[in-house]
Amino acid sequence: MKTRAITAFFFAIVMLGSFFLGAEVFTIFYLSLSLAGLYEFYTLVNTAGILPHKILGILTGFLMFGAVAAFPFFPFDTKYLLLGIPIAVSVFLFELYRTAKNPFSNIAYTFLGLLFVVAPFCFFYALGYVRDEAFNFHLPLAFMLMLWASDTGAYLFGRKLGKTKLFERHSPKKTWEGFAGGILMSLVVAGIVSLFFTEISILIWAGMAVLIVSFGTLGDLVESMLKRSLDVKDSGNLLPGHGGLLDRFDGLLVAAPIVYVYLYLIFH
Repeated sequence: MKTRAITAFFFAIVMLGSFFLGAEVFTIFYLSLSLAGLYEFYTLVNTAGILPHKILGILTGFLMFGAVAAFPFFPFDTKYLLLGIPIAVSVFLFELYRTAKNPFSNIAYTFLGLLFVVAPFCFFYALGYVRDEAFNFHLPLAFMLMLWASDTGAYLFGRKLGKTKLFERHSPKKTWEGFAGGILMSLVVAGIVSLFFTEISILIWAGMAVLIVSFGTLGDLVESMLKRSLDVKDSGNLLPGHGGLLDRFDGLLVAAPIVYVYLYLIFH
């Protein structure tokens, strides 16, 4: 428990620093997180005998996130994004020279890692620019605060009041009471955030909170389903007492794309 608390404290400081230290630090930090998460995903599926193309996948992930991150700094013609296609397609070529029993599992998980890990981090990163071209940390910071509030509320309410199982097959400890507690705590944070970040109405913040809890819980269940299918407890051991990066950011993986679409449709 002490190790878990120490890890959470220092990781929270690093996370908060990434929001307040400007666009460059924000970019480097989340690029690093997305690639580290992708590497963790590829290492995780190795336990089932699947051999994704780590180098090509990480290179493609770097180009994906890099394209999203570079655009606010160096606007470019989007046709150049097509240059990433030959690199992605080369996965098929390299697999031809392997002697794997299940080549298409290797290919599929290479691309699944990009879809499941890198793409959501791209959407989360883009929250910093969804309102205008200049970086603004308000939305990504609020997203994380609401996500943390959701986890805290779900834990506290689930522990004290939890009786009705939410999805026992994939996550035996999750309950509907915990889910309701997550929504309540996240809405409280949304209300507090609206007092400081007044450029967005409280109704939009509240809608964002509900989406984060709903789809963040789905992300948690999906990651639990992945780990159960591989018969592992944690996605990694990078964060002592917490497991891996995917264990800490499972809610973000599904919630970030949904929240981005929600906000983009409102602001544009």
